[in-house]
Amino acid sequence: MKDQKQNKIYGLIGKNINYSFSKKFFNNKFENEKINATYKNFDIKKIEEFKTLVNKYNISGLNITIPYKESIINQLDYVDPVAKEIGAVNTIKFHNNILSGYNTDYLGFYTSIKNIVNSNTKALILGSGGASKAIAYTLKILKIKYVFVSRSKKNKDQINYNEISKEIINKHNLIINCTPVGTYPDIDQIPKIPIGLISNKHIVYDLIYNPSKSLLLKRCEENGATIINGYQMLENQAMESWKIWNSKH
Repeated sequence: MKDQKQNKIYGLIGKNINYSFSKKFFNNKFENEKINATYKNFDIKKIEEFKTLVNKYNISGLNITIPYKESIINQLDYVDPVAKEIGAVNTIKFHNNILSGYNTDYLGFYTSIKNIVNSNTKALILGSGGASKAIAYTLKILKIKYVFVSRSKKNKDQINYNEISKEIINKHNLIINCTPVGTYPDIDQIPKIPIGLISNKHIVYDLIYNPSKSLLLKRCEENGATIINGYQMLENQAMESWKIWNSKH
């Protein structure tokens, strides 16, 4: 009897990631398609644990989530030019002992929003971490002007939450939450934006998918806004990750 191919290991690197979509998504995919592989959550307390983890397991591919999408870059042998420009990596391919980093977040977001926006759309991006950088890159492709909203103002492209005025809300008809505020189990939290100023002229996109309707989305929907959660983006980026892991290069 021939030996079966070795069970491949894929996984997610992050912090406090028990809620994650990826493990269930990929393990269901492996089972349905009879792929001999397992997807694991690798919850690490600091990025320095990454190399120890890689040496311990025979990993075929990884996804990266909050808070390591930026700090992981220094741990890699190669970074794809798009991921380098974005400044964040969410997918790692293992090939011939070379660790290569890519970003599929922007593709996931692009596919989910390209038919909803137009040249008149202007966006507020809540957050300034790795996810927000991928969103900003996508908006550039779509020729949509944007402003970052951050707790700490780091450059002229950013404003603080307390600077969000009625004029700013009225001027920006797309609001994208790239922060973890409102994610399970902290579902009673909400980004500090003036919800009362949101109207039926707004599209509010929350990258959060657990819960499927965050408190931000609930409140904005009550005001007539069009709401979108992050599930479709996640599915899209997951499939793009799978393509990278299985490419010949």
